[in-house]
Amino acid sequence: MSSDDHSPDTQPTGAFETAAELLTAPSALIHLSLDEARVVVGYMTPRYIPTDTTFIREGDAADEGFMALLLEGEVVVESVTVSRTEPVTIRVLGPGSLVGEVGLVDREPRSASCTTSADSLCAILTRDALEALINEEPRIGSKLLLAIAARLAERLRDNARKLRLYAKLAKAMQMEIDRLVLPRA
Repeated sequence: MSSDDHSPDTQPTGAFETAAELLTAPSALIHLSLDEARVVVGYMTPRYIPTDTTFIREGDAADEGFMALLLEGEVVVESVTVSRTEPVTIRVLGPGSLVGEVGLVDREPRSASCTTSADSLCAILTRDALEALINEEPRIGSKLLLAIAARLAERLRDNARKLRLYAKLAKAMQMEIDRLVLPRA
């Protein structure tokens, strides 16, 4: 792909500028300048997703590596957990949120499902577009990859904290069960 294929002129102006601004927001964890964000957005494709559309399905092994920046709307992230048949809502995401970044960097089945709960507009970055960005704009591509790695590390740390909390809870519950069940000497 040439740089011309990803010029800002190929994006709707309003959506393009909104995406760039969202990528530079303090909550974005990307730390790009507005000009750098505009370059990244030039590699993205706008996509309208109607309400109640599951656009990422947990367990899907098809290699459709992409990440979405939510520009408008709302996405519910759900996962089926151990011993459950119905999905559990992990989080609800709004504008400025990145969705599917794990699928952008690995080729494993999707780890959660993402469904729009309102009409949504996203800016999609495919793995191919990311590779083109890295080849054509290596400094900006590396900043984006570091930001994605930082976001994934943050989620990993959060999951580790939750696992420690669940382990403490399970231990306390087991102690209470033992106290109720075991005869007193």
